[in-house]
Amino acid sequence: MSDDTNYVPPKVWHWNKDAKQAFNTNRPTAGATHDEPLPKGVHPFQLYSLATPNGVKVTVMFEELLAAGHKDAEYDAWLINIGNGDQFGSGFVDVNPNSKIPALMDHSGEVPQRVFESGSILLYLAERFGAFLPTDPAAKTECMNWLFWQMGSAPYLGGGFGHFYAYAPIKIEYAIDRFSMEAKRQLDVLDRRLAEARFLAGDEYTIADMANWAWYGQFVLGRLYNAAEFLEADSYSNVVRWAKEIDERPAVKRGRMVNRAFGEPALQLHERHDASDFDTKTQDRIINS
Repeated sequence: MSDDTNYVPPKVWHWNKDAKQAFNTNRPTAGATHDEPLPKGVHPFQLYSLATPNGVKVTVMFEELLAAGHKDAEYDAWLINIGNGDQFGSGFVDVNPNSKIPALMDHSGEVPQRVFESGSILLYLAERFGAFLPTDPAAKTECMNWLFWQMGSAPYLGGGFGHFYAYAPIKIEYAIDRFSMEAKRQLDVLDRRLAEARFLAGDEYTIADMANWAWYGQFVLGRLYNAAEFLEADSYSNVVRWAKEIDERPAVKRGRMVNRAFGEPALQLHERHDASDFDTKTQDRIINS
């Protein structure tokens, strides 16, 4: 092995605040670090997020609902800058005690409802609007299979492979090897399923596709960790076919832009409060504000 193998874990681990980390907002405790109320717009649905894969899942869902004619799915999307620690503000922690994006408040009922965890939000919206969730019991179960598969598997792609390959301050051969193997195994799982069906639940495009596309679809399209070549992503031809088809959906193109504060400026829409925010002039105003 090419790495330093002299490290011996102490009997009791203690947090070294000064240790070099890829994300300096990480800490071993929960709860708010500062008082900061969340903004609120005019729509019942208030989304607080960032266009990471988990955030993209939900903005794609909202845009798909609107495209399908569900006018009551109008929403305000507020940017949560996790690099600045916005997720530890008191208002955000009230919505999601886990301090992770995305987080949603639904003010449409008598009592506001908080919804956190991206998979939970997708299922909540699908059931709320009766959309992108099969009604046939077998197909619905298959959809749930793949939705929960993604929720359990993607941390190995992101926090495992992505972290050690792209973000870790030192390259650890053992860690990269371990998580590369798992990431490729997961891509193979998807590829085998998509050899059998157009979409993950069958012939119908569902929240399972939205959830998985935000991670694995964008990965094979070369948008995550600059590692598609490293893991030979183009060899998973069925995943690539599926990813490209979903990528062409207008609602997906819009959803990718919402709460994006990085990458190409033309693809960034920091906040979204109305469909007109996608217009060029409004978009430029938001980007440059």
